[in-house]
Amino acid sequence: MVDLGNKPLLAGDKVILRPFKNEDFPFIEECLKDPEVLKLTGSSSDFNREATLHWYNTRNKQTDRLDLAIIDQSKGFLVGEVVINAYDEKNHSMNFRILIGPRGRNQGLGTEATRLIIDYVFKKTTLAQLTLSVFDFNPRAHYVYEKVGFVQSSIDKNDWEFEGNWIDSINMKLTRENWLNRRKNGH
Repeated sequence: MVDLGNKPLLAGDKVILRPFKNEDFPFIEECLKDPEVLKLTGSSSDFNREATLHWYNTRNKQTDRLDLAIIDQSKGFLVGEVVINAYDEKNHSMNFRILIGPRGRNQGLGTEATRLIIDYVFKKTTLAQLTLSVFDFNPRAHYVYEKVGFVQSSIDKNDWEFEGNWIDSINMKLTRENWLNRRKNGH
């Protein structure tokens, strides 16, 4: 198991990653109700305010996962979240996911947040790899993941039905070795 009980504050040029605070809730609610977020994450539009508030109020106490708010430094409010979860003992790996709401898109915030959390995880844990899944109709995210070093490992064909079409899910991974090699080469 990997202990992720310490919730860091990670600062980049554009974003700060930090534990969730009560004042984040209106912004995370906006993100979770955004039609593009719902589509790209395969989420339901059913929104239970009380359950969602409870969920985010318990994130900072979790020791088996890391959930951090993405704060746009120029605006001072939450634009998304990064999550490291789902420990896989056999592969000594965890899952990575990111969500960027409407106020944070197309500004490089997701790329910087991804780099910050990945660097933190590989510096502070002994994990062998991070994994993720991205729907085939999300080329922007796929591009970012490749840019930071994730490589495609498999495809789950027809993984999710969206508006009558079946969408493939692309599984990707970033090994510690690949992360170290990219750092040595200045990526």
